[in-house]
Amino acid sequence: MTLAANLEASLQKTEEQLLADLRKLRREARLALAGKTREDRQLTFGQRVADRVAAGMGSWPFIIIQSFILAVWIVLNVTAWVAKWDPYPFILLNLALSFQAAYAAPFIMMSQNRQQDIDRLAAKNDYEVNIKAELEIELLHQKIDQLREEEVVALTKAVRDLTALVERLTPAAPPS
Repeated sequence: MTLAANLEASLQKTEEQLLADLRKLRREARLALAGKTREDRQLTFGQRVADRVAAGMGSWPFIIIQSFILAVWIVLNVTAWVAKWDPYPFILLNLALSFQAAYAAPFIMMSQNRQQDIDRLAAKNDYEVNIKAELEIELLHQKIDQLREEEVVALTKAVRDLTALVERLTPAAPPS
């Protein structure tokens, strides 16, 4: 065998081993997921709170309600319909919004971090599936190439046999 053939054979063994490993990992992942109960997959209290806060603060109803409250606050303090409890630079309003942001940011970041972990696992899974698909396709190409080679060998033999038969059956032409 040539060096190229040896290298290709070892590469094919490596790819087949990788494919076998990926198949095994996929089977184990499916079994692990099937074995988990619904309670095992439930979120912790902190994760649920973080997700609800992030979902609530990232919604149109929250933005509309908060905008309405801010507008009412400013109008009431500017027009003095009610005693001015927060006159123009609206220091109390700024304090309230800073307080809200200070508590909302960690909740939102926790929710984003959890979502990022989920996305990372999904990306890893997609990568493994893509590698597996690529290796499966390569194996199919190799099998098709092997079938073609066998077919070419069989056709060449059939042509040789037919040529020999034609030569035997055809009378020799007289020399001219």
